[in-house]
Amino acid sequence: MLITIPQSSHLVESDITDESVYRDRRSLLKGMGFLGAGALMSAALSKNANAGFFSDDTPTFETKPLNYKADAANQSLIKTPEQKVISHNNFYEFGAKKDQPAKLAQAFDVDPWKLTISGECENPITLDSDDLTKMFPLEERIYRLRCVEAWSMVVPWIGFSLADLLKKVAPNSRAKYVAFETLYDPKQMPGQANRRLGGGIKYPYVEALRIDEAMNPLTLMSVGLYGKTLPPQNGAPIRLVVPWKYGFKSIKSIVAIKLLEHQPPTTWKKLAPREYGFYANVNPNHDHPRWSQASERRITSGGLFTRNRIATLPFNGYGEEVAHLYKGMDLSKHF
Repeated sequence: MLITIPQSSHLVESDITDESVYRDRRSLLKGMGFLGAGALMSAALSKNANAGFFSDDTPTFETKPLNYKADAANQSLIKTPEQKVISHNNFYEFGAKKDQPAKLAQAFDVDPWKLTISGECENPITLDSDDLTKMFPLEERIYRLRCVEAWSMVVPWIGFSLADLLKKVAPNSRAKYVAFETLYDPKQMPGQANRRLGGGIKYPYVEALRIDEAMNPLTLMSVGLYGKTLPPQNGAPIRLVVPWKYGFKSIKSIVAIKLLEHQPPTTWKKLAPREYGFYANVNPNHDHPRWSQASERRITSGGLFTRNRIATLPFNGYGEEVAHLYKGMDLSKHF
């Protein structure tokens, strides 16, 4: 079944996100034995981490203001309380519960940082912390974010086009895919050190795109949100944002990008291939095996139990920009 060309991606007032309260994939991980009732908060957390949850000496990660070109078309729509977006996150390296990354990532050290771009290219490079915010002009991109768990929100990301970065390394004719890898540092990332805390995922987390997806103008390398550098729970110091795909494709805290000839493995596809495919395009006509993808809860200001369910759009509403990438493909098969 082919997805039809969807509506324009321009935002309207109803797209504003005020807070985030998410359902998650705990049922999968629980079934694999990694999320026992009550175990995550008690048994999985180290004594040091637990002690820091509510104490006055908990470290606080400092973000810095960025210089960037504002998203003029949608600037007036940014009314989301910043605290809501940075306090509920999927970042299993810092815990599988939504509130754990914000609590357990505050001591995360992102300077120095190295990001290598290599593989099938003419000019491999390594970027340092300063390069991430200074090599390219930064711009704001206000994007809808659709999680595979059937919730959604809108985030004002700041960053630069992945295409600009790839052009700098000059991919050769063999470069058909772009692979990404998250930092592996169990000393800093407790979910990597503790399988129960980290959901049983085999780390480091890896993701990938086809090169034409990577070169699409919508694909963003984000270094900030809400006018400042990224907080650690949102993927500091640099992450991928692919707005027409489910959120797990937007890999965080990237240390390596590699251009490849053949399709590489990706973390969630390896973990549960019947549930999470390589493409992960937002598709209301292809349900997750355990829930419908036809609609989503748009996170609003109404609180935890507010009902704000809306119809999910093909490609998350960005079909005009990306549907041509999948012409002739059966997207119920290539999910």
